[in-house]
Amino acid sequence: MKTISFYLILALSLFLIPITSQSTTLKEGEAAVLKDLRSVIPADKFKTIEDLHKKWEEVQAGKSEAVIIDIRTEAEFDAGHIIGSSNVDSGHSYGLPKKITDANTEIWVFCRTKHRASYFVGMLYKYGYNNVYFAEGGIKAWAEKGYTLGNKYLGEVKVTKYHKKLKEDFFYRENK
Repeated sequence: MKTISFYLILALSLFLIPITSQSTTLKEGEAAVLKDLRSVIPADKFKTIEDLHKKWEEVQAGKSEAVIIDIRTEAEFDAGHIIGSSNVDSGHSYGLPKKITDANTEIWVFCRTKHRASYFVGMLYKYGYNNVYFAEGGIKAWAEKGYTLGNKYLGEVKVTKYHKKLKEDFFYRENK
């Protein structure tokens, strides 16, 4: 019985050690990929939310044909988005060359803050696009500046206080 227990403990420890060390390696691997993708984005293509807002005003006034892309999920987009922006899920950069065939098209990309956009913009540069702008700060910074958002159910809205996840206590709420 002692021999079986010994081999069981040995087997479990052999399985657990690689899992623990691998998770650290995976985190480091993700950080390296993120750094690599950000490195292919030219320094002058990193822009502020104020820059995006100016470009958005030009697009709205018909003075620019730039494409503004929100790469958050459909649910995030419906909850609040920059009016007139397109919505492409962050994992679907591979579909853009079929939709935007000119590598010189002016494209502005944002997400909630910056992580997903780093991947997306980096991939577009790797595909061969050369006029892609990364709006750092994302929709969070846009909302915090008080800029108007579009909401699927409410129309145009302004956020008075941004919450990543609003915590509410309900007396009653039926979940469907």
